[in-house]
Amino acid sequence: MGTRQTREVTVIHQAHDILRVYSHPACLAHENGPHHPESPARLRVVLEGLRTAGLRWVEWLDAPLATRSQLERVHTSSHVTQLLDQDLIEPVWLDADTGMNAHSAEAALRAAGAVCAGVDAVLAGKALRVFCAVRPPGHHATPTHAMGFCLFNSIAVGAAWAVNQRGLARVAIVDFDVHHGNGTQACFEQDARVMYLSSHQRDLYPGTGLERERGVGNVRNLLLPDGSGSQAFRAAWREALLPDLNAFAPQLLMISAGFDAHRADPLAGLQLDADDFAWLTRELVACAERHAGGRIVSALEGGYDLAALRESVVAHVRELQP
Repeated sequence: MGTRQTREVTVIHQAHDILRVYSHPACLAHENGPHHPESPARLRVVLEGLRTAGLRWVEWLDAPLATRSQLERVHTSSHVTQLLDQDLIEPVWLDADTGMNAHSAEAALRAAGAVCAGVDAVLAGKALRVFCAVRPPGHHATPTHAMGFCLFNSIAVGAAWAVNQRGLARVAIVDFDVHHGNGTQACFEQDARVMYLSSHQRDLYPGTGLERERGVGNVRNLLLPDGSGSQAFRAAWREALLPDLNAFAPQLLMISAGFDAHRADPLAGLQLDADDFAWLTRELVACAERHAGGRIVSALEGGYDLAALRESVVAHVRELQP
């Protein structure tokens, strides 16, 4: 199921009414191999869910390709070259979890390009909020390595574009994926212009994101024990992470939207449901309205139970609607 460059907006609205969704058929062609949890089916159910959710004033656009210049604001040129300049006939494995086929480079370029395009759209006033329905996910990709299903760090590429090319002084990245976004933290832990806040399950892949990791005062990690549910998750955000986010007063809010903290997810042990993701999204929208003119760019990360992923993404995007 692909996207078309058509607007599903029946009347002319102000930009503050518009939610943009970026995706691209190339993101469905990337494969990690048979029986891999990060499969094209994930994106198919997301697109089907959003298409049938009755969302208001949605503008669907094809994700553009990220440029090498955009990628190299966070990734080394050798990493970019390694992924883009392979002429793949047979699939290859980059590590035990992360594969590429002949279509993977374009998919990763479209994923990063979607986030950069989303940043430009909200900063130019063409939309208030953006959701990037893309894969592969990105938040584990470090400046030098692909890992954890991730090739390029799409959310980091977009944040770097916002501060370096668009001149923002304060961009916040919120990450509620059940796994710590080690790559995103590595990209910005020495850059005070970008705040990174993450809740994630303790003692889970990739084993990073300890609470003592604070960067230059711009990193905040909160670990949740295996089995934690709604009460612990909401308390973590209400009492610790959201106050830090509001104190930072971001000019743009970006979200690594992973839904593998859902109770049905096979790769983790937290006990959340779609209502928890909806609750946090409402809180983030309120923060963005308070400090950032309402501007949010969100990008899909994890989530590996198909029914839970579909339900959770729809709950998240409903709350993003202006």
